[in-house]
Amino acid sequence: MNPSAANAVHEFSVWVLPVLLAITFHEGAHALVARLRGDDTAARLGRVTLNPLKHIDPFGTVLLPGMLLLMRAPFLFGYAKPVPVNERKLFHPRIDGMLVSVAGPAMNLVLALVAALALHLVPYAPVTAGEWLEENFENAILLNVGLALFNLLPIPPLDGGRILTGLLPRPLAVPFSRLESYGMIILIGLLLLPPLLSQQLGVNLDVLGWLLGRGANEIIGAILTVTGNG
Repeated sequence: MNPSAANAVHEFSVWVLPVLLAITFHEGAHALVARLRGDDTAARLGRVTLNPLKHIDPFGTVLLPGMLLLMRAPFLFGYAKPVPVNERKLFHPRIDGMLVSVAGPAMNLVLALVAALALHLVPYAPVTAGEWLEENFENAILLNVGLALFNLLPIPPLDGGRILTGLLPRPLAVPFSRLESYGMIILIGLLLLPPLLSQQLGVNLDVLGWLLGRGANEIIGAILTVTGNG
């Protein structure tokens, strides 16, 4: 195998598990909390599961993170099939709807914490396996923190947008929620166009990427400190 192919295989091997686990646990958490709060819609569709095939979206889970990785974007993110939630079945639609939304990002932060704790196990593994595990754990921390922050952006249909919809008074919440149809187009434009324009103009216009990256660095630093890796 030539060096470039070997590097590509290695790069894939240290990202595939963190990506699958981050997205699977994120969506599984949404489905589980919805079930616990009275809505069995996701459960009946088999979404309360850790089977990644039930959650993978071809574009959001595979193509988009892959493109960002190839572009060496400063911020890596992705998404899965959204978990269906029937708010009319929830015990308290407004509050429970926000709990369902926050469950995904909260799970990602828990996974980042677990990955940071797992770094302490690396010295006990054989050298080659230890290096591979260390890269997986480091990528898991980066990806889960990034996914949590990305999903907390206050734009529907992201979790942050749905949380904000629940917090807004009804006269504002209804028109704001209508942005959901255009949310992903807006997000992709905000995240992909500024870096491309910055390269062409020689001026850093990627304000959102900078904010997300800065926030991720602060949270990762805190997690590493709390887990004794700082």
